[in-house]
Amino acid sequence: SLQYSYSGSWYHTCGGTLIDSSWVLTAAHCISSTLTYRVQLGKQVLSEEDEEGSVTVAVEKTVVHENWNSYLLINDIALVKLAEAVEESDTIQAACLPPSGQILESNYPCYVTGWGRLWTGGPLADVLQQALLPVVDYATCSQRDWWGSYVLTTMVCAGGDGVVASCNGDSGGPLNCQSDGVWEVAGIVSFGSALGCNTAKKPSVFTRVSAYVEWINEVGAPS
Repeated sequence: SLQYSYSGSWYHTCGGTLIDSSWVLTAAHCISSTLTYRVQLGKQVLSEEDEEGSVTVAVEKTVVHENWNSYLLINDIALVKLAEAVEESDTIQAACLPPSGQILESNYPCYVTGWGRLWTGGPLADVLQQALLPVVDYATCSQRDWWGSYVLTTMVCAGGDGVVASCNGDSGGPLNCQSDGVWEVAGIVSFGSALGCNTAKKPSVFTRVSAYVEWINEVGAPS
């Protein structure tokens, strides 16, 4: 949980993925240069102050992709450097990055997790939620009655059945897919439909992590 400080309290704003002991992967649109952030790792229930297995860490710096375009939602990726390295445990483990350039086939089973809204316009979740979102390939997702030209090849679509989806507050969180027994973070929650989170033919759209592996390595977060 990526949280910002306001009037002496901390508020969940986005999800994120630990990819190394001191780096968290999230979405660029989650980061504001004017805010102070902290990261809570190993959380299940946000409201539980001293939850067993959870750790709260300050943020040393944030690195937003230099070509992030907030109008077209292109290159919606950022890295958060933690003020101190976290130790892996039963509740905290770093995710693996996918192979650079990897494209997942249609209907590949992936899971989105987050504390975002439980329904369109609804409250944020207190307990971490998970949903199965099958991949929608680019050829389908870029059709006119789906996302059309809004979706680029540097993105990955998943879901779109009109029932389950990511929603506000899930941004920055992972789309995790299992490949040869290893869980990899294939996507970063980026955007959904203004018509509602669970709109048919408007699948959740993620930044495709496999398009940015080189950028992640350049910034200094090891793969």
